[in-house]
Parts: sequence; C-alpha cells; structure tokens
Amino acid sequence: MGSRRRVLTWEVPAGSVGWETAWVEVDGTTLRARGRAFGLRPDPYWLRYALRTGPGRVTRSLEVTVESELAVRKLELARDVYGVWRADGEPVAGLEDALDCDLGLSPLTSTLPVLRHRLHESPGERALVAAWVSVPELVVRPSRQHYTHLGEWPGRGRVRYVSGAFRSDLTVDRDGFVVDCPGLARRVSVA
Repeated sequence: MGSRRRVLTWEVPAGSVGWETAWVEVDGTTLRARGRAFGLRPDPYWLRYALRTGPGRVTRSLEVTVESELAVRKLELARDVYGVWRADGEPVAGLEDALDCDLGLSPLTSTLPVLRHRLHESPGERALVAAWVSVPELVVRPSRQHYTHLGEWPGRGRVRYVSGAFRSDLTVDRDGFVVDCPGLARRVSVA
C-alpha cells in the first residue's frame, strides 16, 4: 500500500477557542504531518508544527513554533532510538516509557495511540505515558493517559480518552483520525 494524504480541519472551542488544519501523510505504519492552528486565549496566537513518526507511529520528532503579539516560542522535541526524549536538546525526565507526543489542544496527536493499538477497530484498552506539550507555553511534561475501545459502526469508531480529570469519548473515522472530541474539538468539512 502506498502513501495516503489527508487534509483535516478541526474547530477547537476548548481552552483557546480556535482552529487547526493538518496535512497528514500516512505511509505504512509511519505518519508525517504539518499543521497550523490559531487560538484566542489566553492571548491571540498562531501555531505551526511538524510531526514525524517512525515505524509503529512512534514519535520521532515534533517541532512547534508559537507566535503571539509579545513573543515567539519554539520547541524541538525528539525521541531517539533509545527512548530518550529531549526538548531543545535537553533530556526530559519521566518520559522513559513514552512513545507519543501529545500537543495540547490538538486532536491530531490523540490519533497516534489509537492507530498503533487499532483501538478504533478492535476491543482493548491501553494505559500509557505521553510527552505532553502545553499550548501556547510549549512546556513538556509527562502525561498519564488511558484509551479504551468503546465500539464501532460503519466508518466510525468510539474510543474513551482519559488524562487526569479530563475525559472524552472520541469519535474517530475508519482511518482512526479524530472526528469529534467532546470538550476539545470537532472536525469540519469543506464539502
């Protein structure tokens, strides 16, 4: 199977009140994406990112730039072949078991564990740690997360996502990409 490309856009009313568009390329079990987002809170900002995974959709790198009226912040987050995460070249503690990045307010990064474990298609659940990146601050912290397959119907699946006090039952499309994340984002179509 060759590479497949998708363009996905979400309205993100939670937290920042904004939008995100991602240009995604899936090739086998690897994924590359570049995205743009904007938010209005705490202050208006623009965000752009580039995400790259290796086999099994394990994060290799996430580069993020946030621009606001007062500052430009940049983050280069990378996971090496030994599982060591670095933010701007410095090791990040607590991520020894993490395979995924989780860009705050971005429904795209919630797709990685769903796809890896096929939770949009098959019963199961996974507890994991992700490298969570706060937006717009770009601070990296460990985040304990839990994903549970809730069911499927033609062209859609349901997966429960829990992290700390946040809980949402995701609706995902047949490819595992988030369509609706109540409390965070809703995908929109230009058609």
